[in-house]
Amino acid sequence: MTDSNRNPSTPRQTILIVDNEPGNIEVLNAALSPLYQTKIAVSGERALKIAMGPIKPDLILLDIIMPGLSGYEVCRQLKKDSSTRNIPIIFVTSMNEVDDERTGLELGAVDYITKPISASIVLARVRTHLALYDQTRELEQMVRLRTAELETTRLQIIHGLGRAAEFKDNETGYHVLRMSHYAHLIGKAIGMSPDEADLLFHAAPMHDLGKIGIPDHILLKPGKLDESEWSIMRQHPAMGAQILGQHNNTLLQASCEVALTHHEKWDGSGYPNGLRGEQIPLFGRIVAIADVFDALTSERPYKTAWTVEAALAMIEEGSGRHFDPVLIPAFKSVLPAVLKIKSRYAEVHGTPTSPP
Repeated sequence: MTDSNRNPSTPRQTILIVDNEPGNIEVLNAALSPLYQTKIAVSGERALKIAMGPIKPDLILLDIIMPGLSGYEVCRQLKKDSSTRNIPIIFVTSMNEVDDERTGLELGAVDYITKPISASIVLARVRTHLALYDQTRELEQMVRLRTAELETTRLQIIHGLGRAAEFKDNETGYHVLRMSHYAHLIGKAIGMSPDEADLLFHAAPMHDLGKIGIPDHILLKPGKLDESEWSIMRQHPAMGAQILGQHNNTLLQASCEVALTHHEKWDGSGYPNGLRGEQIPLFGRIVAIADVFDALTSERPYKTAWTVEAALAMIEEGSGRHFDPVLIPAFKSVLPAVLKIKSRYAEVHGTPTSPP
């Protein structure tokens, strides 16, 4: 958006003028202040403080030769910081050799104006680069919005598939929701970033998606399965991975990974691929604990709910055999939060007692 068509209610764009010569500052400020909000810095150090402050300038006019930090060094530091990296920088300097201009542009400046200063040239260059910067930010915002829409759609599909698997199974109610929260808590306890822990939370509901492909007479059998029935049941991780398929999307990749590996065991005795130790993806190792704990402590048509103490004892007994031994202390450290989730999304005879 250029100056001529900017909405009068829109705040004026901010230009940071960096120069240690009062005469240069006066000329630049006189040319720019009628159209833009201007800020002044007479040193590189002051320029960095202003540029990295809460209100970023829209463009920086930067002298090169200054006491203390040079304009080149200021530019380097601004380009290293993600919050200031994209701010257009125009060098305004008496250094007019080709090598000087090349150095400035290689450092990330968008333009190079030599002194003595021409107000008309400065205004023209500023208008051009502000317009380009506005267009770039608008396009980036459109991309962010579109990406968010796509991610929301993917999440809705993932959650819908999770619910479909839950309806097919006899594990009714909030099993998927509870164990997803448990997995999220474990992830945070071992130091996952918020984004990674959230990814785990959204992927965890896919762990039993493959049960959609298991015949009802096996899946809903009230008693123990015989060996032939178990051989079919053990196919559900691979079925889940096949349903989800291979994709470049991070969420779908994580969901496929969880579906395929949550029944693998630390000692290699799990299924479907007999993975051992850290061959099992971290998400699969975490979901294994969350899934087993919730299954043990939940009532099912074929079993009563175990006590928390008994379930925890079994999980501790499985450390180094069924479960990653490093994850057990992390799970125990978040047990109070786990029990709050368990209480919040409790079920009575298979009926949820609290809305999600």
